[in-house]
Amino acid sequence: MRHDREGTTVGGVALRGISKRFGSTRVLDDLSLEIAADEFLVVLGPSGCGKSTLLRVIAGLESIDAGAIEIDGRRVEHLPPGERGVAMVFQGYALYPHMTVRQNIAFGLLNTAMPRDEIARRLAEVARMLELEALLERLPAELSGGQRQRVAIARAIVKHPKVFMFDEPLSNLDAALRARTRQEIASLHRRLGTAMIFVTHDQTEAMTLADRIVVMNRQRIEQIGSPLEIYRHPATIFVATFVGSPTMNILPATRNARGVALSDGTVVEADLPASVPARDLRVGVRPESLTVCPPGSGDTRAVVEFVEFLGDKTHVHLQLASGDRLVALDEATFAAREGDALGVRFDRAALHLFDAGGMACGRRL
Repeated sequence: MRHDREGTTVGGVALRGISKRFGSTRVLDDLSLEIAADEFLVVLGPSGCGKSTLLRVIAGLESIDAGAIEIDGRRVEHLPPGERGVAMVFQGYALYPHMTVRQNIAFGLLNTAMPRDEIARRLAEVARMLELEALLERLPAELSGGQRQRVAIARAIVKHPKVFMFDEPLSNLDAALRARTRQEIASLHRRLGTAMIFVTHDQTEAMTLADRIVVMNRQRIEQIGSPLEIYRHPATIFVATFVGSPTMNILPATRNARGVALSDGTVVEADLPASVPARDLRVGVRPESLTVCPPGSGDTRAVVEFVEFLGDKTHVHLQLASGDRLVALDEATFAAREGDALGVRFDRAALHLFDAGGMACGRRL
């Protein structure tokens, strides 16, 4: 993102201390964020965290109570939606049922002073880009879910906005169509090179599409980073357990003279910084960082509670002697059954420490 001599953001979007309430309910809490002019940013979080409201205040569909919004270096929080240079694609498509695909795509331009030949040129360009040329005379009721979503995207593209915003646009599609539409959106971003803000609660969408991910929780930003940073270096227990499937295992622990001690007595040896507290620690380990091995080997013992065979891999649900539970990732050929005793080995290079407040502390072991 470029800056001019006064330090004002040029290109993209900048949010400065944004706050928003609905009555007594705070939905955005002093949120600041910068999005580059060619960046694909995904806002990830559970329902109710404020991510859709964030899109709506950028678009001008909701006012803000405090803060500033810049788009392409210009303050816009006082401007109506049509003057902000943004286009939004909604979860529900929002197509006019009595209009053809052609009319739906062109509708937003027909209400402007744009010449008819320019409207026709843009419509032909976007129809070719999204493979809608054969569907232009159909009504929305005659289209599949994926085709309707492409029409909604085309209606946004034809406006040539500075910023595209997507509010959970794939939620109404089946799994196969979601995967294909993800690829289409990623390809579209590469061709257009325009800022895109994509809101979702689906971590697969976030990990596969984003240049950067903003993880939101309880109306605030928990962490911002690349998909790899978010996955490998979660800043909080919330991020660690929200991103990844199966979720990261979190185990209570205490500081030990040799490292950290788990509740079942297992000691993970490591040199810890003095800043790591002695008690109320949590150790995080992802399923792929656990190895299931024969009884009597590994770092600790566990009993198999449940086995999920998923074709190319197996999720093994385990219980330690302390009662703590783990999920390990194993090969598709895993043969143990419920009730079998096994050993578990920890990958010490892939463990994480969190303090009593759920914040990452010290360093990865």
